[in-house]
Amino acid sequence: MDNKKRTLIQAAAAFLQNAHVTGFFTGKIYTGAGKNVCVPGLNCYSCPGALGACPVGSLQNALSAWKFRFPYYVLGLMVFFGAVFGRLVCGFLCPFGFLQELLFRIPSPRKLRTFRGDASLRYVKYAVLIIMVIILPMAHKFTPFYCKYLCPSGTLSGMLLSAADSRLRGLFGWIFTWKALVLTAVVLSSIVIFRPFCKYLCPLGAFYSLFNRASAVRLAVDSGKCTGCGACARVCDMAVNPAASPNHSECIRCGKCVSRCPHGALCFTVFSRPVGVRVPEVISPLDERPERDNK
Repeated sequence: MDNKKRTLIQAAAAFLQNAHVTGFFTGKIYTGAGKNVCVPGLNCYSCPGALGACPVGSLQNALSAWKFRFPYYVLGLMVFFGAVFGRLVCGFLCPFGFLQELLFRIPSPRKLRTFRGDASLRYVKYAVLIIMVIILPMAHKFTPFYCKYLCPSGTLSGMLLSAADSRLRGLFGWIFTWKALVLTAVVLSSIVIFRPFCKYLCPLGAFYSLFNRASAVRLAVDSGKCTGCGACARVCDMAVNPAASPNHSECIRCGKCVSRCPHGALCFTVFSRPVGVRVPEVISPLDERPERDNK
């Protein structure tokens, strides 16, 4: 898919999930019927514009009261999104992922595609999912550990709320200071690393990645057309080799590899059926050069 089209879809998804525009000026959170529905991406419940509930926040809140009621609805909805889309949700529908991509477009002297320790750090998000979203909330009633101590999306929402309502600023303590540091680290690292929060810390990305190999929407490689030229791997911002592993757990289904394959060997499939006809783009001589990973 053309990158401009994907950007438009991401922008539209971010707006639709945060269409309560008056909240940004009044500091009042929308509390209508929409908040009973989980959106697919990471979008804080407390964002002034949010029309729906964050699936991660909803899951941990439900798990903190699991002795009274099991979270069939929230978990079922997350499984549905994962089973149908996998991490395509990350690539197209997540507002916080879109924000990171916009930050990555800011010019900087150096862009890090990968680095030493990158592969190991990607397992941290699974620890965040298991410990902060599942185990701790289940062990301590009504304590949303992930939202309270880590989520940068919630911190950004708090800043937006405080900008509209000065009374909230006096309620901020050391926890908000800590989370502001986390948000700052994510923002700054997003300028040089593509989607660092998605890669290393996002529990929602970790959850959806479990479905990538079996979701309805997947990538497929035509082995008869693939020459192993490596063009798809060189353009992948998630540092995945689509030709070797088209449904890798880190793939966010952005489609960049599909549009840049000079042989038309990659395509999206829905229930194993190819979708659309892809016209290969011309790969420049610069793109054909082996790309060394930044150390």
